[in-house]
Amino acid sequence: QVQLVESGGGVVQPGGSLTLSCTASGISSIYSMGWYRQAPGKQRELVAGIGALDSRKYADYVKGRFTISRDNAKNTVTLQMNSLEPEDTAVYYCNVQDALVRYDYWGQGTQVTVAS
Repeated sequence: QVQLVESGGGVVQPGGSLTLSCTASGISSIYSMGWYRQAPGKQRELVAGIGALDSRKYADYVKGRFTISRDNAKNTVTLQMNSLEPEDTAVYYCNVQDALVRYDYWGQGTQVTVAS
């Protein structure tokens, strides 16, 4: 019923750009949307998120490089990633919180690889 469709992952050279997009369906009301990432051997961590009041939160290591945005009409969150570095290599997961029950839904993950 609930689906989070992710797109935009891939392989890019250092300094390049990628845009991740996540569209949610099957959720009547969304409280927040965002992106997390998990590299091998590391914990899943917040990259960027945006709340119902358009408040934005960024991890320190992506400030100035990534931009989070949200289209409420389309239930879509977009992460524009610029100046990518090898350290950004990870599986990126879309996160959506249901406003009615405050339940977190997760996408299947999309691989981002930054390498020469």
